[in-house]
Amino acid sequence: MRFLVVGTGSIGSRHCGNLLALGHQVLAWDTDGTRLAAAGARPGVEAAASLEAGLGAHPDAVLVCTPPAAHVPVARRALEADAHVLVEKPIAAASDEVPDLLDLAKRRGRVLAVGFNLRFLPSLRRVKDLLDGGRIGRVHSARAEFGFHLPAWRPGRDYRDNYAVSARQGGGILLDAIHELDYLGWLLGDVTEVFCAAGHVSDLAGDTEDLAEVTLRFAGGALGQVHLDYLRRAYRRALAVVGADGVIEWDYSTRQVTVRGPEPDRAEILDGPGDGPPERMYVDELAQFIRCLAGGEPPAVDGHEALRSLRVVEAAKASAARGVWVRP
Repeated sequence: MRFLVVGTGSIGSRHCGNLLALGHQVLAWDTDGTRLAAAGARPGVEAAASLEAGLGAHPDAVLVCTPPAAHVPVARRALEADAHVLVEKPIAAASDEVPDLLDLAKRRGRVLAVGFNLRFLPSLRRVKDLLDGGRIGRVHSARAEFGFHLPAWRPGRDYRDNYAVSARQGGGILLDAIHELDYLGWLLGDVTEVFCAAGHVSDLAGDTEDLAEVTLRFAGGALGQVHLDYLRRAYRRALAVVGADGVIEWDYSTRQVTVRGPEPDRAEILDGPGDGPPERMYVDELAQFIRCLAGGEPPAVDGHEALRSLRVVEAAKASAARGVWVRP
């Protein structure tokens, strides 16, 4: 198949390489000439002269890897060109843009998938299987956290050039780390209410929130806590789920899943290096999208599911501004 990758920053460049490794043709385009030249210098990647030229080459699918504020405009143009679309998370910077995009994809009969790569980690999928299988009984609460100092995210690149620090481009830790809100919804079901405290509390540049503490109430009765920040000097991404019969813990850095209980001193380690190298989840994500194009299966995360997570983010922002519980 032929793919057009729009946006050749960190994730776009990664997708270019993985598509080539999977045996597909790759076109690339970026508004930044330096990034585009770097992408086009990779053997097998053809740099498009413009977005119009890239779409005019009739790609089977377009990967939208721009800053979030440009996701919907680019995805719309791709669908209008009869291409399937994979949009990197979040699906948009604002939810009111999304319903028309979903309608357009349906009218055109095109696949619209959203890239939440953590869904493809075998260790996190193990957590899903354990919960679905009732391993710890009824779930009472969950605690998810992500934190890492923003200037350290992409070594060699000035963090002030990252869309993360620009509200206009769709930055901020709540949108950037929407992974946590996505996978909690996947694991525990729909969110019915949100309470959040968030703000820009550090000396980092920009006008976006760099710290957020979010409380979620799920339809099944469980409560969730989510800590997100651009501040932590030592990387941390982890989850703990407390049930009536035990606790499931997941650590991204070690890819380890641990089940504790019902006996207090019992701990069973169920996963670890089985996730393979970090690149595997990105390759698996693309392979699943390609199977969708062949009609073999639905997207792991479709536009409707991605919209639900985006509305949770917006509810969190509204709660932080007003100091009240908000329904997504």
